[in-house]
Amino acid sequence: MQSPQTLDEPDRRLAASWAADCAERVLPLFEAEAPDDDRPADGIARARAYARGEVDAAGQIRVRFVAGRAAQAVSSPAAVAAARAAAQAAGVAHMGAHALGAAAYAAKAASLAAPDRPNALHDEVAWQLEHLNGATRSALLRLPLLGTDSAGPLGSGLLASGVLGSTIREIQAAIRAV
Repeated sequence: MQSPQTLDEPDRRLAASWAADCAERVLPLFEAEAPDDDRPADGIARARAYARGEVDAAGQIRVRFVAGRAAQAVSSPAAVAAARAAAQAAGVAHMGAHALGAAAYAAKAASLAAPDRPNALHDEVAWQLEHLNGATRSALLRLPLLGTDSAGPLGSGLLASGVLGSTIREIQAAIRAV
């Protein structure tokens, strides 16, 4: 039996498109520091290709960690978070819950890049929520609440604590409130 964090293939494709949108917004933060490193951009492009049905999940699963390794090539916290947002977007083909990870890392990156704007994180989350269509919102509603299912990224690991955890909780609460 698969984890409820996986989602079925059509829902993962919807979530991958939204996750790519979220990660792409902060990609310039990574590219400013590592302009010749295309791993995060490639991860986002692969997430989009998966969303369009141009690549299968098996192919994506084999390369889903490549974008995340780019985080080691940069030093600013915002650029690291941007690379991780791309990695999470690339991971949606494997498990739909990574879409929320992509959104949380993107919001974190936006916040870290704008320390003079205390609402930067919430503004980014607001943008993310505004760019959710009904079908993608429905797909994300099928995911368990953060911390209630241990079989995936929404378990008790890295995404469940700190700013990532609070951001995912904010996103899930907003999705459920509509």
